[in-house]
Amino acid sequence: MLCAVSIPAAAWAQDSDDIIVTANRTATPISKVGLSVSVIDADDIARLQTPSVSELLRTVPGMAITRNGGTGTFSSVFVRGASSEHTVALIDGVKINDPSSPAGGFDFGRLMSGNLERIEVVRGPQSVLWGSQAIGGVVNIITRAPTDRPSGNVQAEYGYRDTVDLVGNGAATLGPVALSAGASYARTDGISAFSEQRGGTERDGTEQYGANVNARTTISDNLSLDLRGWYSHSDTDLDGFPPPTYAFGDTRARNRTREAIGYAGVNWNGLEGRWRNRIAYSITSVRRDDYDPDALVEHQNDAFGRNQRVEFQSTFDIMSGWTLVTGAEREWSTFTIASDYGYGATTIGGKNRITSFYGQLMASPLVGLTTTVGVRHDDHSRFGGHTTVAANAAYTPNDGATILRASYGEGFKAPSLYQLFSEYGNGALKPETAKNWDVGIVQKALDDAVQVGVTWFRRKTRNLIDYVSCAGAGDPSPLCDYAFDGYYDNVDRALAKGLEAEIRLKPVEALLVNFNYSYVKSQDLTTDRDLARRPRHKAYAAIDYRWPFGLSTGASITHVSASYDSASGANRNADYVLTDIRASYPVTDRVEVYGRIDNLFDQEYESVYGYGSLGRAAYAGIRFRL
Repeated sequence: MLCAVSIPAAAWAQDSDDIIVTANRTATPISKVGLSVSVIDADDIARLQTPSVSELLRTVPGMAITRNGGTGTFSSVFVRGASSEHTVALIDGVKINDPSSPAGGFDFGRLMSGNLERIEVVRGPQSVLWGSQAIGGVVNIITRAPTDRPSGNVQAEYGYRDTVDLVGNGAATLGPVALSAGASYARTDGISAFSEQRGGTERDGTEQYGANVNARTTISDNLSLDLRGWYSHSDTDLDGFPPPTYAFGDTRARNRTREAIGYAGVNWNGLEGRWRNRIAYSITSVRRDDYDPDALVEHQNDAFGRNQRVEFQSTFDIMSGWTLVTGAEREWSTFTIASDYGYGATTIGGKNRITSFYGQLMASPLVGLTTTVGVRHDDHSRFGGHTTVAANAAYTPNDGATILRASYGEGFKAPSLYQLFSEYGNGALKPETAKNWDVGIVQKALDDAVQVGVTWFRRKTRNLIDYVSCAGAGDPSPLCDYAFDGYYDNVDRALAKGLEAEIRLKPVEALLVNFNYSYVKSQDLTTDRDLARRPRHKAYAAIDYRWPFGLSTGASITHVSASYDSASGANRNADYVLTDIRASYPVTDRVEVYGRIDNLFDQEYESVYGYGSLGRAAYAGIRFRL
């Protein structure tokens, strides 16, 4: 869980040329980035009052979100129709995907929007800079940085189903050391994970707490040391497949997950700041325990995954408008799963190593034109080497009023440790690969009061890894001679194509209107069926107004079209519309009260077949800026 909160000092303030880091691994104005990017800043987070990172991502074009029940349950993010495991998740640039999960993905359900400075989203393959898994895109969650002056925030919220959310953070500079830290606690009685419309009766609650700390020590004008830590603990009630029917239904099963990140980096600048270097070590670990007190074996499953990475990055400003980014990384991943469930006690595990080198040149050969080209080579301890390339361009003939963008990118995903080493594993798996292009235009008018953008994209993915059942006669694979009842193999190809449209209106300082629409057609080329849980249409609209006497009010509407829940098309999730309203009022310049109603019209829907979703829910809270 991430923690802390802000009261925006200047609501809805937005730089006409925002800076993004994730796209190029160095600070770059968005007008010079040829990729599809979105930024959710601290003002957006406070204005929308959305405590969950996954729900914030629902507002981004091209992104579909699913959740296995209520708050705190497993949540998946699908970027432009790619698998959820094809999204790289970062916290402050540190990769946090879970190496012990079956496909190596990340559960966004436990991330709360507390101590966040911003969320940067880059859509499309980004493997040149971010390596394996970056086929769909990258989500970089950036926490609040240390400040020169002492500051602090506290937030308390209460609402539906006895939901409590407490957040606090502080920052200060003590001599050469700049610090920021935060802590949080959240709990809810929740709803039945097994849909109440299908017979679910008991509530599946969740309890979470976490803490984070950032510290930077300035040793000299050119040398500094960064230390960062992050920890999250969650206990979540689950539903499953109880005897005697073993059909999906209410259970007393429970999951406990503990996640931790550690980072230590040394930064050195030379040539009057033109040459910036960083060498760092990071470690991430995830431990998941599953319990079911009603099962024959109460303690069913323990999973542990760990990533360790050593990296070096060098950024050199060759001349004005020309920047070279190079780097080298080595990553070690391990996992262990111990299970007492099913056919007896088993323990499986495995490890791999990836050594990577990359380089990217960003150049401005003409006024208004910025081009970027890059290449990366990864050497995997299991399947050998793989090279990816990328190129993009951004052109503005009128100082950013019109921006034309185009990009080509390649992505790859190495087989997960589970896919390689579990009882279903296949050591001969090849990496999944993708090729993507997109083109787009952004037009601003009336001193940026109107902004309109459209992007077209197409991505083809090969060697998709899927589970192959050994059931039935005549399976030619020798893996069925020793596999549990199936195995993983490279069996599928997929094609995703579509468009993203965005409109932003700010006719006066007090009024903000946002709208975006996404059309994503994502199909399995082997079967010609839509991929599971990828709705073709999604629309989002929001309007916010700040009244002269200080009250701020807003409303959002999200429409998601129907989707199939499985590749076979056997189950279908109906389309749905969600309406949220919100208000906030500054009692003083340091105290703000706020409230919201989510799902105002109590829409019944399922983003995952058979799993419930929150109905109408009201919340109220107070924020203090110290």
